Amino acid sequence: MSFAILANALTMILCMAVLVQSVRMMRSLRTVKDGALTEVVTALEKATAGARSVLSEMKATLTDSAQHARLVDQARGLRDELSDMIGIADAACERVVNAVGLANSVRSAEADAEAEAEEAEAKPEAELA
Repeated sequence: MSFAILANALTMILCMAVLVQSVRMMRSLRTVKDGALTEVVTALEKATAGARSVLSEMKATLTDSAQHARLVDQARGLRDELSDMIGIADAACERVVNAVGLANSVRSAEADAEAEAEEAEAKPEAELA
């Protein structure tokens, strides 16, 4: 076989393949023309509407999340402020407790001193009698 015959045979095979693909493409185009295109467009419209609803829900969720984040930040600030106030209150309470303890010790010392003074006064009178 010569090179020319081989090239012609190969060209015929490729032309047959092109004819087969052309027939398949014509059938597909005819199907689209007969109404499949409207079904595709309808399906795309439904998918687009679904995507829009999902996006609007996501937007609402993100808005809610942003509000919650702001509330959490405010709560953290309040927590820090309350923690400082508790620290101040604890210090004041300790000072009050210390002051009461000191006052009680002074009062008991004064009471002891008065009791001793009364005993001292009572002794000379008892000795005189």
